[in-house]
Amino acid sequence: MKAAFLQAPKHIHVQDISIPEPGFGEVRIKLKQIGICGSDVHLFLGHRQLDTPTVIGHEGLGYIDKIGTGVSDRSLGERVVIEPNIPCRHCRYCVSGRGNICINKRVIGLNEAGCFAEYVVVPADFCWKVPDSISDDDAVTVEPMAVALHALLTSSAKPGDTIAVIGLGAIGLLVTHLALSLGYQVFVTEISSTKVRLAESLGAIALCPTGSPAEQQAALAEAWLANDVCAVFECAGAAATASLVTAAAPRGSEIVLVGLSGHAATFTPLKIAREGIHIVPSIIYDHPVDFKRTLQLMAARIIRPGFIISRKIELDNLQSALELAALGEDSKILITI
Repeated sequence: MKAAFLQAPKHIHVQDISIPEPGFGEVRIKLKQIGICGSDVHLFLGHRQLDTPTVIGHEGLGYIDKIGTGVSDRSLGERVVIEPNIPCRHCRYCVSGRGNICINKRVIGLNEAGCFAEYVVVPADFCWKVPDSISDDDAVTVEPMAVALHALLTSSAKPGDTIAVIGLGAIGLLVTHLALSLGYQVFVTEISSTKVRLAESLGAIALCPTGSPAEQQAALAEAWLANDVCAVFECAGAAATASLVTAAAPRGSEIVLVGLSGHAATFTPLKIAREGIHIVPSIIYDHPVDFKRTLQLMAARIIRPGFIISRKIELDNLQSALELAALGEDSKILITI
């Protein structure tokens, strides 16, 4: 089969390798579409180093092609999406219901062969049958949509409340889409005018102040307070925006950290404590409930997350696709096979 390896930072090599065989409890998936995630871009750019050349990619859509021993409830030809984070289910975090922070987690496209290939093998209970009513373009976004759903449900904000989203990458756009679809009012902040227009087309209200960092902070603080924003979702994944959010968050609000900056941010403990601000982390999703909920919302046509797809590129051109994704203007690039 054809597989695209990240050989070194900024270097993808497409080569032919043997088609993998499913083991006990596993299925093999013939892939059709794979989304490029922000974490794929970080790996590509070398922000996180891999020990060996690796097939990255984890947002996979395809069809079950072969079924391993011990699997009795799946069928050849099933259209499925991959849940790529596989907790061990035995550590103290897993047994306490916190598999999303499992220290032994297997991750497709990171420490196991990923989806930028023609085939991939995964545990049968970590690929989800897609209802016929869901289009391919919506289905291939189930994984990032589940991340967004988990983030929104992690907050105590409820439909009818007003929230703010800062950073409109794929996850920020999907948090915005989900919240608007469920009846929240959403204010968004983003430096890309293209992404702001996309969010506004969904019904979001843009707050994109200019000026010095202090002036931007003051403008957001005033607007969020005046509009009763009860939760701010930091989806940009930058230390500067995390610092901005903690400085500007309204009294009594929540800050949900969704972005994954690896750099130190700053905050003033006095403000956080005196104003009763809660800082809440959100990382990936809970198995199995979040994928199940995401698919149910799609099947009911409450959410249609395929709108974030901005272009499609063939697997042979993964190098150029990742270079485009790194520029930050695309909302979601798909790799097709």
